[in-house]
Amino acid sequence: MISMNLNYLKVKESYLFADIRKRVEEWQKENPGKKVLRLGIGDVSQPLTPSVIKALHEAVEEQSHAETFHGYMPECGDPVLRKAIADWYRKRNIPVDPEEVFISSGASDELGDLLHLFERSLPAMIPEPAYPAYADANLMDGRKIIFPGTDIENGFQPLVPEEDLTALIYLCSPDNPTGAVCTKECLEKWIAYAIRTKSVILFDAAYESFVYEDNIPRSIYELEGAQECAIEISSLSKTAGFTGTRCGYTVIPMDLQRDGLSLNAMWVRNRTTRTNGVSYILQKGALAVFSEEGQKEVSQLHEVYRRNAQTFMQALDEAGLSYAGGKNSPYIWMKCPCGSGSWETFDILLKQAQIVATPGAGFGESGEGWIRFSMFAKEEDVEEAGRRIIRLRNEKYF
Repeated sequence: MISMNLNYLKVKESYLFADIRKRVEEWQKENPGKKVLRLGIGDVSQPLTPSVIKALHEAVEEQSHAETFHGYMPECGDPVLRKAIADWYRKRNIPVDPEEVFISSGASDELGDLLHLFERSLPAMIPEPAYPAYADANLMDGRKIIFPGTDIENGFQPLVPEEDLTALIYLCSPDNPTGAVCTKECLEKWIAYAIRTKSVILFDAAYESFVYEDNIPRSIYELEGAQECAIEISSLSKTAGFTGTRCGYTVIPMDLQRDGLSLNAMWVRNRTTRTNGVSYILQKGALAVFSEEGQKEVSQLHEVYRRNAQTFMQALDEAGLSYAGGKNSPYIWMKCPCGSGSWETFDILLKQAQIVATPGAGFGESGEGWIRFSMFAKEEDVEEAGRRIIRLRNEKYF
Protein backbone atom coordinates (compact mmCIF):
# COMPACT_ATOMS: atom_id res chain seq x y z
CA MET A 1 0.00 0.00 0.00
CA ILE A 2 1.32 3.47 -0.92
CA SER A 3 1.96 5.83 2.02
CA MET A 4 0.80 9.37 1.30
CA ASN A 5 2.23 12.69 2.48
CA LEU A 6 -0.21 13.32 5.31
CA ASN A 7 1.22 16.81 5.82
CA TYR A 8 -1.29 17.91 3.17
CA LEU A 9 -3.96 17.43 5.83
CA LYS A 10 -2.41 20.35 7.74
CA VAL A 11 -3.16 22.93 5.05
CA LYS A 12 -6.53 24.48 4.39
CA GLU A 13 -8.74 22.63 1.93
CA SER A 14 -8.60 25.45 -0.59
CA TYR A 15 -6.12 28.23 -1.32
CA LEU A 16 -7.12 31.74 -0.22
CA PHE A 17 -7.44 33.19 -3.72
CA ALA A 18 -9.34 30.16 -5.01
CA ASP A 19 -11.83 30.68 -2.19
CA ILE A 20 -12.20 34.36 -3.10
CA ARG A 21 -12.70 33.51 -6.78
CA LYS A 22 -15.43 31.02 -5.90
CA ARG A 23 -17.28 33.54 -3.72
CA VAL A 24 -17.10 36.22 -6.41
CA GLU A 25 -18.28 33.83 -9.14
CA GLU A 26 -21.27 32.76 -7.04
CA TRP A 27 -22.23 36.38 -6.36
CA GLN A 28 -21.93 37.28 -10.05
CA LYS A 29 -24.24 34.42 -11.05
CA GLU A 30 -26.87 35.88 -8.76
CA ASN A 31 -26.16 39.45 -9.89
CA PRO A 32 -25.40 39.38 -13.63
CA GLY A 33 -24.51 42.56 -15.44
CA LYS A 34 -22.90 44.39 -12.51
CA LYS A 35 -19.29 45.45 -13.07
CA VAL A 36 -16.95 44.07 -10.43
CA LEU A 37 -13.77 46.01 -9.68
CA ARG A 38 -11.01 43.51 -8.94
CA LEU A 39 -8.51 44.83 -6.43
CA GLY A 40 -7.98 41.47 -4.79
CA ILE A 41 -5.44 39.19 -6.46
CA GLY A 42 -2.15 40.84 -7.35
CA ASP A 43 -2.37 40.27 -11.10
CA VAL A 44 -1.17 43.06 -13.36
CA SER A 45 -3.37 44.93 -15.83
CA GLN A 46 -0.78 46.57 -18.10
CA PRO A 47 0.48 44.59 -21.14
CA LEU A 48 4.04 43.54 -21.82
CA THR A 49 6.23 46.37 -23.08
CA PRO A 50 7.22 46.82 -26.75
CA SER A 51 10.83 45.68 -26.19
CA VAL A 52 9.68 42.46 -24.56
CA ILE A 53 7.05 41.75 -27.24
CA LYS A 54 9.63 42.34 -29.98
CA ALA A 55 12.08 39.96 -28.31
CA LEU A 56 9.42 37.28 -27.86
CA HIS A 57 8.42 37.52 -31.53
CA GLU A 58 12.07 37.28 -32.60
CA ALA A 59 12.57 34.22 -30.42
CA VAL A 60 9.51 32.51 -31.86
CA GLU A 61 10.74 33.22 -35.37
CA GLU A 62 14.19 31.83 -34.51
CA GLN A 63 12.57 28.62 -33.35
CA SER A 64 11.09 28.13 -36.82
CA HIS A 65 14.50 27.89 -38.56
CA ALA A 66 16.99 25.05 -38.15
CA GLU A 67 19.98 27.38 -38.08
CA THR A 68 18.60 29.47 -35.19
CA PHE A 69 16.57 26.83 -33.37
CA HIS A 70 17.17 26.36 -29.62
CA GLY A 71 16.43 23.15 -27.77
CA TYR A 72 17.09 22.62 -24.08
CA MET A 73 18.51 25.68 -22.34
CA PRO A 74 21.12 25.47 -19.56
CA GLU A 75 19.29 24.37 -16.42
CA CYS A 76 20.55 27.30 -14.34
CA GLY A 77 19.67 29.82 -17.04
CA ASP A 78 20.95 31.39 -20.24
CA PRO A 79 24.46 32.74 -19.44
CA VAL A 80 23.63 35.95 -21.33
CA LEU A 81 20.58 36.60 -19.16
CA ARG A 82 22.42 35.65 -15.97
CA LYS A 83 25.14 38.16 -16.83
CA ALA A 84 22.58 40.86 -17.66
CA ILE A 85 20.94 40.45 -14.25
CA ALA A 86 24.32 40.46 -12.48
CA ASP A 87 25.25 43.65 -14.38
CA TRP A 88 21.93 45.19 -13.32
CA TYR A 89 22.84 44.56 -9.68
CA ARG A 90 26.33 45.96 -10.21
CA LYS A 91 24.92 49.18 -11.64
CA ARG A 92 23.40 49.64 -8.18
CA ASN A 93 26.78 48.93 -6.56
CA ILE A 94 25.73 45.44 -5.46
CA PRO A 95 28.45 42.88 -6.31
CA VAL A 96 26.73 39.85 -7.83
CA ASP A 97 28.48 37.31 -10.05
CA PRO A 98 26.59 35.75 -13.01
CA GLU A 99 27.25 32.30 -11.48
CA GLU A 100 25.26 33.43 -8.43
CA VAL A 101 22.15 34.12 -10.55
CA PHE A 102 19.67 31.34 -11.34
CA ILE A 103 16.82 31.81 -13.82
CA SER A 104 13.46 30.44 -12.70
CA SER A 105 9.85 30.30 -13.82
CA GLY A 106 8.88 32.70 -11.02
CA ALA A 107 9.34 33.59 -7.37
CA SER A 108 6.52 31.37 -6.08
CA ASP A 109 8.07 28.28 -7.65
CA GLU A 110 11.50 29.01 -6.19
CA LEU A 111 10.20 29.77 -2.69
CA GLY A 112 8.84 26.24 -2.58
CA ASP A 113 11.63 24.45 -4.44
CA LEU A 114 14.38 25.97 -2.26
CA LEU A 115 13.08 23.94 0.68
CA HIS A 116 14.90 20.94 -0.87
CA LEU A 117 18.19 22.45 0.32
CA PHE A 118 17.30 22.21 3.99
CA GLU A 119 16.72 19.38 6.45
CA ARG A 120 13.03 19.11 7.34
CA SER A 121 13.83 19.43 11.02
CA LEU A 122 14.85 23.06 10.38
CA PRO A 123 11.83 25.22 11.32
CA ALA A 124 10.51 28.05 9.17
CA MET A 125 10.20 31.51 10.72
CA ILE A 126 7.45 33.51 8.99
CA PRO A 127 6.54 36.97 10.34
CA GLU A 128 2.75 37.35 10.09
CA PRO A 129 0.68 38.64 8.37
CA ALA A 130 2.33 36.81 5.46
CA TYR A 131 1.76 35.54 1.94
CA PRO A 132 -0.08 32.24 2.60
CA ALA A 133 2.06 30.18 0.22
CA TYR A 134 5.03 30.55 2.61
CA ALA A 135 3.28 28.64 5.37
CA ASP A 136 1.50 26.19 3.05
CA ALA A 137 4.72 25.12 1.33
CA ASN A 138 6.37 24.46 4.68
CA LEU A 139 3.37 22.64 6.09
CA MET A 140 3.31 20.37 3.04
CA ASP A 141 7.02 19.74 3.66
CA GLY A 142 6.34 18.74 7.27
CA ARG A 143 8.15 21.65 8.90
CA LYS A 144 7.45 23.35 12.18
CA ILE A 145 6.52 27.00 11.65
CA ILE A 146 7.28 29.87 14.01
CA PHE A 147 5.25 33.06 13.57
CA PRO A 148 7.05 36.09 15.01
CA GLY A 149 4.91 39.20 14.98
CA THR A 150 5.21 42.54 13.24
CA ASP A 151 5.38 46.00 14.77
CA ILE A 152 2.04 47.55 13.79
CA GLU A 153 2.92 50.90 15.35
CA ASN A 154 6.12 50.99 13.32
CA GLY A 155 4.59 50.24 9.91
CA PHE A 156 4.42 46.43 10.24
CA GLN A 157 8.18 45.95 10.45
CA PRO A 158 8.95 42.25 11.08
CA LEU A 159 10.11 41.79 14.68
CA VAL A 160 13.29 39.85 15.43
CA PRO A 161 12.57 37.18 18.09
CA GLU A 162 14.13 37.57 21.51
CA GLU A 163 15.08 33.89 21.56
CA ASP A 164 17.94 32.68 19.35
CA LEU A 165 16.72 29.92 17.04
CA THR A 166 18.25 28.43 13.91
CA ALA A 167 15.59 28.66 11.22
CA LEU A 168 14.70 29.33 7.63
CA ILE A 169 13.60 32.98 7.80
CA TYR A 170 11.10 34.48 5.34
CA LEU A 171 11.28 38.22 4.78
CA CYS A 172 9.36 40.13 2.09
CA SER A 173 10.00 43.79 1.28
CA PRO A 174 7.93 45.54 0.06
CA ASP A 175 5.71 43.19 1.97
CA ASN A 176 2.75 41.23 0.73
CA PRO A 177 0.16 41.87 2.20
CA THR A 178 0.94 44.83 4.49
CA GLY A 179 2.86 46.98 2.02
CA ALA A 180 5.56 47.48 4.66
CA VAL A 181 9.14 48.11 3.54
CA CYS A 182 12.03 46.93 5.68
CA THR A 183 14.28 49.77 6.76
CA LYS A 184 18.05 49.38 6.79
CA GLU A 185 17.93 49.20 10.58
CA CYS A 186 15.35 46.39 10.45
CA LEU A 187 17.34 44.34 7.93
CA GLU A 188 20.58 44.89 9.86
CA LYS A 189 18.94 43.31 12.93
CA TRP A 190 17.72 40.31 10.91
CA ILE A 191 21.11 39.81 9.22
CA ALA A 192 22.88 39.92 12.60
CA TYR A 193 20.33 37.42 13.96
CA ALA A 194 20.79 35.06 10.99
CA ILE A 195 24.59 35.15 11.20
CA ARG A 196 24.51 34.62 14.98
CA THR A 197 22.09 31.68 14.80
CA LYS A 198 23.42 30.18 11.52
CA SER A 199 19.97 30.73 9.99
CA VAL A 200 19.26 31.43 6.32
CA ILE A 201 17.05 34.29 5.13
CA LEU A 202 14.82 33.81 2.10
CA PHE A 203 14.38 37.41 0.98
CA ASP A 204 11.35 37.80 -1.29
CA ALA A 205 12.10 40.85 -3.44
CA ALA A 206 9.27 40.37 -5.94
CA TYR A 207 8.11 43.98 -5.47
CA GLU A 208 11.48 45.73 -5.16
CA SER A 209 10.90 47.85 -8.27
CA PHE A 210 8.17 49.79 -6.46
CA VAL A 211 10.61 51.24 -3.93
CA TYR A 212 11.44 54.78 -4.95
CA GLU A 213 12.91 56.27 -1.77
CA ASP A 214 16.71 56.15 -1.62
CA ASN A 215 16.84 55.24 2.07
CA ILE A 216 14.85 52.00 1.59
CA PRO A 217 16.87 48.94 0.45
CA ARG A 218 15.64 47.26 -2.74
CA SER A 219 17.97 44.30 -2.25
CA ILE A 220 19.10 42.68 0.99
CA TYR A 221 22.60 42.60 -0.52
CA GLU A 222 22.83 46.35 -0.06
CA LEU A 223 23.62 45.55 3.56
CA GLU A 224 26.86 44.17 4.93
CA GLY A 225 26.79 40.52 5.89
CA ALA A 226 23.82 39.55 3.73
CA GLN A 227 26.01 37.56 1.32
CA GLU A 228 26.77 35.19 4.21
CA CYS A 229 23.19 34.47 5.23
CA ALA A 230 20.61 35.37 2.56
CA ILE A 231 19.08 34.07 -0.66
CA GLU A 232 17.23 36.67 -2.72
CA ILE A 233 14.25 35.64 -4.84
CA SER A 234 12.78 37.99 -7.42
CA SER A 235 10.38 37.91 -10.32
CA LEU A 236 9.46 39.77 -13.48
CA SER A 237 5.76 39.14 -12.84
CA LYS A 238 5.09 42.51 -11.19
CA THR A 239 8.20 44.41 -12.27
CA ALA A 240 7.63 43.77 -16.00
CA GLY A 241 4.13 42.33 -16.37
CA PHE A 242 5.22 38.68 -16.66
CA THR A 243 2.35 37.15 -14.65
CA GLY A 244 1.18 35.29 -17.76
CA THR A 245 4.69 34.81 -19.12
CA ARG A 246 6.46 33.51 -15.98
CA CYS A 247 10.12 34.23 -15.50
CA GLY A 248 12.12 35.17 -12.43
CA TYR A 249 15.54 34.80 -10.85
CA THR A 250 17.20 33.76 -7.62
CA VAL A 251 20.53 34.93 -6.25
CA ILE A 252 22.54 32.51 -4.09
CA PRO A 253 25.93 33.99 -3.10
CA MET A 254 29.11 31.92 -3.23
CA ASP A 255 29.81 33.05 0.35
CA LEU A 256 26.64 31.40 1.67
CA GLN A 257 27.67 28.15 3.33
CA ARG A 258 26.19 25.93 6.04
CA ASP A 259 27.59 22.70 7.52
CA GLY A 260 30.61 23.11 5.26
CA LEU A 261 28.43 23.02 2.15
CA SER A 262 28.03 25.70 -0.51
CA LEU A 263 24.33 26.46 -1.04
CA ASN A 264 25.21 27.77 -4.50
CA ALA A 265 26.81 24.45 -5.48
CA MET A 266 23.91 22.54 -3.95
CA TRP A 267 21.43 24.57 -5.99
CA VAL A 268 23.38 23.96 -9.20
CA ARG A 269 23.13 20.24 -8.46
CA ASN A 270 19.43 20.57 -7.67
CA ARG A 271 18.58 22.48 -10.84
CA THR A 272 20.60 20.22 -13.12
CA THR A 273 18.68 17.26 -11.68
CA ARG A 274 15.17 18.56 -11.14
CA THR A 275 14.58 20.93 -14.08
CA ASN A 276 15.26 21.31 -17.79
CA GLY A 277 15.46 25.07 -17.50
CA VAL A 278 13.20 27.93 -18.58
CA SER A 279 12.35 28.11 -22.28
CA TYR A 280 14.53 30.06 -24.68
CA ILE A 281 11.58 32.22 -25.79
CA LEU A 282 10.77 33.40 -22.27
CA GLN A 283 14.40 34.04 -21.39
CA LYS A 284 14.88 36.15 -24.50
CA GLY A 285 11.83 38.18 -23.49
CA ALA A 286 13.27 38.56 -20.00
CA LEU A 287 16.60 39.69 -21.42
CA ALA A 288 14.84 42.62 -23.09
CA VAL A 289 13.67 43.84 -19.68
CA PHE A 290 17.28 44.46 -18.65
CA SER A 291 18.17 46.47 -21.75
CA GLU A 292 18.36 50.25 -21.46
CA GLU A 293 15.13 50.67 -23.42
CA GLY A 294 13.46 47.86 -21.50
CA GLN A 295 14.22 49.53 -18.17
CA LYS A 296 12.69 52.80 -19.40
CA GLU A 297 9.55 50.97 -20.48
CA VAL A 298 9.01 49.01 -17.27
CA SER A 299 9.55 52.17 -15.21
CA GLN A 300 6.48 53.55 -17.00
CA LEU A 301 4.52 50.48 -15.89
CA HIS A 302 5.55 51.11 -12.31
CA GLU A 303 4.34 54.71 -12.55
CA VAL A 304 0.83 53.51 -13.47
CA TYR A 305 0.61 51.39 -10.34
CA ARG A 306 2.18 54.10 -8.17
CA ARG A 307 -0.45 56.56 -9.40
CA ASN A 308 -3.09 53.99 -8.54
CA ALA A 309 -1.77 53.84 -4.99
CA GLN A 310 -1.82 57.62 -4.67
CA THR A 311 -5.36 57.80 -6.04
CA PHE A 312 -6.64 55.10 -3.70
CA MET A 313 -4.89 56.48 -0.63
CA GLN A 314 -6.49 59.87 -1.28
CA ALA A 315 -9.90 58.21 -1.37
CA LEU A 316 -9.24 56.37 1.90
CA ASP A 317 -8.05 59.61 3.48
CA GLU A 318 -11.24 61.36 2.37
CA ALA A 319 -13.28 58.51 3.82
CA GLY A 320 -11.39 58.75 7.11
CA LEU A 321 -10.15 55.16 6.96
CA SER A 322 -6.89 53.88 8.47
CA TYR A 323 -4.36 51.97 6.37
CA ALA A 324 -0.72 51.02 5.87
CA GLY A 325 1.32 50.51 2.71
CA GLY A 326 0.75 52.22 -0.62
CA LYS A 327 4.00 54.15 -0.37
CA ASN A 328 6.91 52.25 -2.00
CA SER A 329 4.45 49.39 -2.42
CA PRO A 330 1.70 48.18 -4.76
CA TYR A 331 -0.43 47.00 -1.81
CA ILE A 332 -2.64 48.93 0.60
CA TRP A 333 -3.49 47.28 3.91
CA MET A 334 -6.68 48.82 5.31
CA LYS A 335 -7.92 48.53 8.87
CA CYS A 336 -11.48 47.18 8.79
CA PRO A 337 -13.75 49.95 10.08
CA CYS A 338 -16.04 49.77 13.11
CA GLY A 339 -14.39 46.61 14.41
CA SER A 340 -15.59 44.55 11.46
CA GLY A 341 -13.94 41.25 10.61
CA SER A 342 -11.96 40.68 7.41
CA TRP A 343 -14.52 38.47 5.68
CA GLU A 344 -17.37 40.71 6.87
CA THR A 345 -15.66 43.69 5.26
CA PHE A 346 -15.01 41.60 2.13
CA ASP A 347 -18.74 40.88 1.86
CA ILE A 348 -19.70 44.53 2.32
CA LEU A 349 -17.26 45.63 -0.37
CA LEU A 350 -18.43 42.95 -2.80
CA LYS A 351 -22.19 43.15 -2.23
CA GLN A 352 -22.59 46.88 -1.66
CA ALA A 353 -19.87 48.29 -3.93
CA GLN A 354 -18.81 45.40 -6.22
CA ILE A 355 -15.19 45.72 -5.09
CA VAL A 356 -13.08 42.59 -4.66
CA ALA A 357 -10.38 42.83 -1.98
CA THR A 358 -8.45 40.20 -0.02
CA PRO A 359 -9.44 39.47 3.61
CA GLY A 360 -6.53 39.93 5.97
CA ALA A 361 -7.46 36.76 7.86
CA GLY A 362 -6.21 34.82 4.84
CA PHE A 363 -2.68 35.99 5.65
CA GLY A 364 -2.68 34.52 9.14
CA GLU A 365 -4.43 35.11 12.45
CA SER A 366 -2.74 38.48 12.93
CA GLY A 367 -4.28 39.67 9.65
CA GLU A 368 -7.80 39.48 11.08
CA GLY A 369 -9.41 42.92 11.13
CA TRP A 370 -7.52 44.09 8.04
CA ILE A 371 -8.11 43.86 4.29
CA ARG A 372 -5.70 44.12 1.36
CA PHE A 373 -6.17 46.09 -1.85
CA SER A 374 -3.98 45.49 -4.91
CA MET A 375 -2.98 48.50 -6.99
CA PHE A 376 -2.30 46.43 -10.11
CA ALA A 377 -5.80 47.10 -11.47
CA LYS A 378 -6.62 49.47 -14.33
CA GLU A 379 -6.43 53.17 -13.45
CA GLU A 380 -10.10 53.81 -14.17
CA ASP A 381 -11.10 50.87 -11.94
CA VAL A 382 -9.00 52.15 -9.04
CA GLU A 383 -10.52 55.62 -9.41
CA GLU A 384 -14.03 54.17 -9.43
CA ALA A 385 -13.27 51.91 -6.46
CA GLY A 386 -12.14 54.97 -4.51
CA ARG A 387 -15.41 56.75 -5.26
CA ARG A 388 -17.42 53.70 -4.22
CA ILE A 389 -15.59 53.41 -0.90
CA ILE A 390 -16.27 57.07 -0.14
CA ARG A 391 -19.95 56.40 -0.90
CA LEU A 392 -19.98 53.37 1.40
CA ARG A 393 -18.54 55.47 4.18
CA ASN A 394 -21.00 58.30 3.62
CA GLU A 395 -23.91 55.84 3.58
CA LYS A 396 -22.52 54.28 6.81
CA TYR A 397 -22.15 50.76 5.49
CA PHE A 398 -19.00 50.81 7.60
